[in-house]
Amino acid sequence: MTRGIEALDAIHLNFNPASLHSLNMALAIVMFGVALEIKPEHFKKLFSNPKSAVIGVFSQFFLLPFITFLLTIALREYLTPTMALGMILVAACPGGNISNFISSLAKGNLALSVSLTAIATLGAVIFTPLNFALWGKLAINFYNTHGADLVRPIDIEFGQMFKTVFIILGIPIILGIFVNQKFPKFTSKIVKPVKTFSIVLFTAIVVMALANNFDHFLTAIRYIFIIVLIHNALALGSGYFAAYVFGLPEIERRTISIETGIQNSGLALVLIFNPKIFPPEFELGGMAVIAAWWGIWHIISGLFIAGIWTKFSYGIFSRKTAKV
Repeated sequence: MTRGIEALDAIHLNFNPASLHSLNMALAIVMFGVALEIKPEHFKKLFSNPKSAVIGVFSQFFLLPFITFLLTIALREYLTPTMALGMILVAACPGGNISNFISSLAKGNLALSVSLTAIATLGAVIFTPLNFALWGKLAINFYNTHGADLVRPIDIEFGQMFKTVFIILGIPIILGIFVNQKFPKFTSKIVKPVKTFSIVLFTAIVVMALANNFDHFLTAIRYIFIIVLIHNALALGSGYFAAYVFGLPEIERRTISIETGIQNSGLALVLIFNPKIFPPEFELGGMAVIAAWWGIWHIISGLFIAGIWTKFSYGIFSRKTAKV
């Protein structure tokens, strides 16, 4: 392990309490906007044909964290323990808020995408802290056993993480579904403005955070770029492969791939900067820069793969039309 990589843990990002509150609020509004589009029929369709949903949830909450743990072992010479924890935390989060948009661009199954987003977001209240506690502790034990020096043991507080995830994800989702069901006309008027505002607000906060920490970004990018690229590619690939193995059609393979590879790294950052979960005295710079760059890279990779799949879909369609 080089000194440069070890220095990442000493990075203290410029992210004050006001910025954290803004990020919390923006993420909650994003989740509220997502919930406004969740309808009972999304769940009814899944119950009538649950195979795709089960595989999607398996890929996101079981396969991806396990593969990520194996990856942190394989890349241990290029990671600090906290960088490994950052990868595991991102893998433990639910799908990102732009996964539905990217699924539509990729000619995926939009109804399945929205349904998986709903299930994953609700399930994250349990599975995010559970997966991070399980795989995070295994990773810490592995790194300690193999000579990595943590400044001090990191006790992962399951209860506090559960509480934070429930407040940031659970409450807005429940509130959004309630408004959607009780006031459908009102919901139809506000859903697009709320989603647009929330995404613009969230993006603005991320951009400002990047601008305020640009020097740190330049220091870290040479070490984390390939790592995040590999991790994200495995996430996208494992989702597609799982759907392929179980015989799902191409349209659903794409959807599950995107739902697995587009992660809610904003939630990861919220958790990392929560002093009740990760006290400030821990040097967790490596963890934070992994989650921060994930939030940028998965948008780039998602749009890239959606562009490829869109072109491929149109190519098939054109050839079929020509034959007719």
